[in-house]
Parts: sequence; C-alpha cells; structure tokens
Amino acid sequence: MTEMLLFNPFMPGFTDDPYPHYRELRDADPVQEHPMGFWFVSRHDEVADLLRANLSVEQRHLAPHPVRDSIRGEGEASLRGGGLSMLDRDPPDHTRLRRLVSKVFTPRAIEGLRPRITELVDEAVDRLSCGGDVVAELAFPLPFAVINEMLGMPLADAERVRDLTGTLVRSLEPIADPDLVSRIRDADAELSALCREAIAAKRAEPADDLLTALVRAEEDGDVLDDDELVAQVVLLYVAGHETTVNLISNGVVALLRHPDQLRALRETPELIGNAVEEFLRYDSPVQSGRRVTTRPVTVADREIPAGSFVLLGQASANRDERFWGPDADTLRLDRRDARLHVSFGAGPHHCLGAALARMEAQVAIGRLVARCPNLAQAGEIEWNGRINLRGAARVPVSV
Repeated sequence: MTEMLLFNPFMPGFTDDPYPHYRELRDADPVQEHPMGFWFVSRHDEVADLLRANLSVEQRHLAPHPVRDSIRGEGEASLRGGGLSMLDRDPPDHTRLRRLVSKVFTPRAIEGLRPRITELVDEAVDRLSCGGDVVAELAFPLPFAVINEMLGMPLADAERVRDLTGTLVRSLEPIADPDLVSRIRDADAELSALCREAIAAKRAEPADDLLTALVRAEEDGDVLDDDELVAQVVLLYVAGHETTVNLISNGVVALLRHPDQLRALRETPELIGNAVEEFLRYDSPVQSGRRVTTRPVTVADREIPAGSFVLLGQASANRDERFWGPDADTLRLDRRDARLHVSFGAGPHHCLGAALARMEAQVAIGRLVARCPNLAQAGEIEWNGRINLRGAARVPVSV
C-alpha cells in the first residue's frame, strides 16, 4: 500500500529548499485535504483562480475542525490588529480601507522615492565595498528605512520599531511556543502604543509624510479611525519590510547560483525590470496565502466545502511545469511570461505595495550588480528557517 503524501513543511531541509516537496505535491495530490484541517492547493492555474475567486479572508467563516482548532496559535490575531487591517477584511470593509489607503499610496508618490532609495542603496554598496553580508548591509536595512521615512515615524523609535516588527512577523509562522505567543502579544501592544503616539503627533503637527496623509485621507466624509490607522500602519511595516527583505536577498542568492544570469544582467542592465519579476517567480518572498470558502468550491474536480481553510501554495504555483514549461526550476531573466507569477497575490487582495517592492528590488539588485563587477559568493548561505516568509538570513559576498 502506497503511503499518502502529505504537505509537510516540518520535514528536514524544507526551509532551505521547499521546491522538491512542492513538485511531489503537484504531481501526486495538487488539491489536498490535509488531516490537520486545511486544504493545500499547489498548481498555478488553481492557485491563481482561487486568488481571484472572491473567497473570504475572515476566519469567522471557518467550520469547526477538532484537529485544526486544537493547534491554531493565537499569535496571528495579534499581528493582524484585531482583524482591522485591510489584509483581513472582506468587502465592503476591505474596499473602504483599501480605497482610503490607496489615495495616499499612489504610483506618483512611490516614484518620487526613487532618488532616496538610490541614495540608500549606494550607501549600502559602499559598506559592502570590502565584502560582507548582503542581508545585513542591504536587504534588511533598506526597506525598513524606506517605510519608516515614508510614514514619518520618529527616528528615535526606529530601532525599537524594527525589533518589534521582527517579533510580530513570527506570528505568520506555525507557533508551538507559548513564550513566543506572549512576546508577540507584548510586541503588538508596544508597537500599537508607539503608532498611537505618532498619530497623535501628526494630528497636532501635520507633516509631509504618509502617516499624515493617512490621517487626512477622506472620501465622502469617511476617514480612518485611530484603531484602523494603527492596523494599517502595522500592516505597512510588516508587508513593506519583511517581504522585500526576502525579495532582495533571495534575488541575489539566485544570481550567485546562476553565474550566467548574473553575467547577463551585468552586460544588459535594462533586463532588471523583468529580472525582478523572475526573482519573484523563482523564489517567492511569501510562500503561501490563505482563503476561507463561504460556499462549496470545485477545484480540479474536487469539491472544497464551505467553511474550509485553504492554503494557496503561491511559491509552488510559481514553479509549476504545467504552466511555465519544463524549465520552471531554472532562473531565466529574459522569461517573457515571468510577470504572470502569483507572488503578489491576485484579485481584490493583490499587494498594494507591489510597485514599491519592485522599485526597491530593481534599484538594490541593479546597483549592486552594476557597481560590483566581481560580485561572488564568499561563504555558506544561511536561511531564516521560516516556512511562509522564507528567505536568506545571511548572504556573504566578496566584491
């Protein structure tokens, strides 16, 4: 009797390289009902369809399940601002929140950040001029500095905010440690208090920054209240920092492991736009998304009942040979359909910060490659051990 293949992110080596396991699942059981109380979908077409299917993101719709309910951690609720962030609301609440935030998170405002991003990147590359760790010197500090300056948060709080968001983001992973759950709750409370202080300061003394613009955002008399403001700011910190760290660091790792592609980018720098799309496809900064069915949904001839928690394997979908062809596991910076990846999601919850993440990665990786013609790996790459926000934790290079 053949043993059933189950999605198992806890197997040895998974967080270093999950892609062989994803391939097994796509071949054997692409729409899997897991005994732990969720469904896992791993092929591109099905994942893309479900992202666009207007399913729920609110866990209040979940049907009871004895196994899942006994192991669900409490950390995620802390990160999600009591469910008030746009990431965790269905229409019409999601529509309203996204519309208000979108009024200030405009393409023009993001493009205006390019000179400052270039300045920050060049400072980081200067620090790497004698070699060092790409994550510590570039991938980690850059997106945090950008989102912190965009919001106009007090510089005195910057290091503390970075520590707190680093704790909060752990809630996106499976949690079995009660002490970690407690630390996440404490970090959420402290970061919320810092955000409330900053919001009060912006109300008293408005400035030319994103937080002031969020405070002032209005449409037909509708504005964000303080609880909603705090939830969106926390979301922007997490979504605007941790995921972009992975995009930049994983992109550099991909180039170091594919010298021919590194050489191609150095010789043809105008490839950088499509290269970032290929980095997003090849090694997704966010490995999976979640949805809750509010009605029975048929996926690849299987019916997923209403009230089901569905884990959408976005990183697996991005390597699906059925969609990308036999070279799906190969990095190709000139891949014509690279932009069809699902790393930013799709449908109503498509990532609001996608344009900013793309720009940061284009400038960071493009400048690093252009200014360091002898860029090379100089030690073992270390991974962060995370299942969902999987990324390189240390990328030592010589230049």
